[in-house]
Amino acid sequence: MTETTTAKQSCEAPLVPDKPYYEAHEIALYQADCLELLPQIPSDTFDMIFADPPYLLSNDGFTCHAGKMVSVNKGDWDRSQGVETDHEFVMEWLSACRRVMKKDATIWVSGTQHIIYSVGFAMQKLGFKLLNDIVWYKVNPPPNLSCRYFTHASEIVLWAAKSQKSKHVFNYEDMKATANEPFDLAGKQMKSIWAIRAPGKDEKTFGKHPTQKPLRLLNRIIRASTNPDALILDPFVGSGTTAISALLNHRRCVGIDAEQDFLQLAAMRLAEAGTNRTLNLEQ
Repeated sequence: MTETTTAKQSCEAPLVPDKPYYEAHEIALYQADCLELLPQIPSDTFDMIFADPPYLLSNDGFTCHAGKMVSVNKGDWDRSQGVETDHEFVMEWLSACRRVMKKDATIWVSGTQHIIYSVGFAMQKLGFKLLNDIVWYKVNPPPNLSCRYFTHASEIVLWAAKSQKSKHVFNYEDMKATANEPFDLAGKQMKSIWAIRAPGKDEKTFGKHPTQKPLRLLNRIIRASTNPDALILDPFVGSGTTAISALLNHRRCVGIDAEQDFLQLAAMRLAEAGTNRTLNLEQ
């Protein structure tokens, strides 16, 4: 299926009673806990969701960044509360997301081994249909300082439809035409292993986010699973990469985050993207 224009549904302020933190070019960002804001949104609203939830990695350990030893702690929002409590949180936000998805909508969720298996189990319990597990292969990962494990060089991105009966969007020909990975042959089917570099300095002009995703990753996800004018939700929008990709690819987006510092960063990045639509859209 190739991209086609879909009927437009506004993502402006009337969608949510709360005043948006940022709103322009059919992108709206809200400062809130997604579990508090999502119940205010009507059912069957979104065409696609991308979620990059807390990975629960903050354990007072250390990692390597730019050749230096740095703490892995990202904030209280990233601390584990124990396996059972963590899984209850996953079930809660996934259930809230599923309610606001249209019947043929899909959801993408990224994560490491710390959380992604809980996400996959929760998806099956809630009635989602698992479509793919994408391996995001980071070609420039930081080294493992302990030398007691393999270097962590990948994340999993689960892709699922709302239900077994969903007729989800997949722009197969577009993905086939842009297949250019080391694991693909040009013009052949794109595989589920994507070699994409972590964000570089050019994507961190206005500051850094501890778990920022590369624009190239979101470009591919959005182009693969939505059509122009689609309405996208990111319940953990962070530095706004999902919203920026939506803007540049002529989609609309609602982003939610509880952290004002992250939303301020997202707003600055969006303002730049809104005046420079020629940013790198390479697949």
